[in-house]
Amino acid sequence: MGVQYLSWDYNQMGVVATLNLSEPMNNVVAWQRFLPTGPVALLPLTDELSSLVWSTSIEHAKELLSISNESFVDALNDALWKKCPRDKIIDVATQRLDNLLESVFETSNAVRQLHPSISGVVEGSRAAFPLGFGHATCYVGKGVALVGDAAHRVHPLAGQGVNLGFGDVKCLSELLCEAVFNGSSLGNMSHLMKYETLRQRHNLPTMLATEGLQKLYGTTLTPVVVLRSLGLQLTHVLSPVKKMIMNYAAA
Repeated sequence: MGVQYLSWDYNQMGVVATLNLSEPMNNVVAWQRFLPTGPVALLPLTDELSSLVWSTSIEHAKELLSISNESFVDALNDALWKKCPRDKIIDVATQRLDNLLESVFETSNAVRQLHPSISGVVEGSRAAFPLGFGHATCYVGKGVALVGDAAHRVHPLAGQGVNLGFGDVKCLSELLCEAVFNGSSLGNMSHLMKYETLRQRHNLPTMLATEGLQKLYGTTLTPVVVLRSLGLQLTHVLSPVKKMIMNYAAA
């Protein structure tokens, strides 16, 4: 297509696998924990299975692929449950923020739900792929349209890659149906250009927000970590803001 593609690598890999949970549960919640090497996420599949996306260094990813299933499960449970050392200043600051927010906002007294433990890995499901950012400056050409990863790549930490791809497919299929209904050809450029405009208006803000989160969670500077914690805590207690973010991410 001769389209310019802007991209850069994160020097990380995403380790993926299908996991067996230690016991059946109402598995409907996606979990993510941010580790010094990158986030590890569990995405529900069934009451007994979850999908893993573990973002980590290239060296660590290769190590995780080379070890036995039993050692992999041990390493994963350790990553999910172990308490990482934290700066005392950060601990004090976040605790004070918690106390302040509890005094200003009504907070839930519900018992904190814990993420599941992992008992095994589905044989042959472990793999890894390089992580990076990418965006095509144009999505369409004569008789062709780019969707999903062909048009854009984002870090998996926000779980938005597949949502953006589904949005592309939905938008393009609706516009192609509209073209046929109006008696135009499937390759009609006016409909394809409308697809490009609509999707870039949605995709670019989401991609830039994800990129910002990647940079925000990639630093250990104390002032940034404290501000990051404040932002998360405020988002959690401000239900309208949280709902707005969730609705946009699911669009």
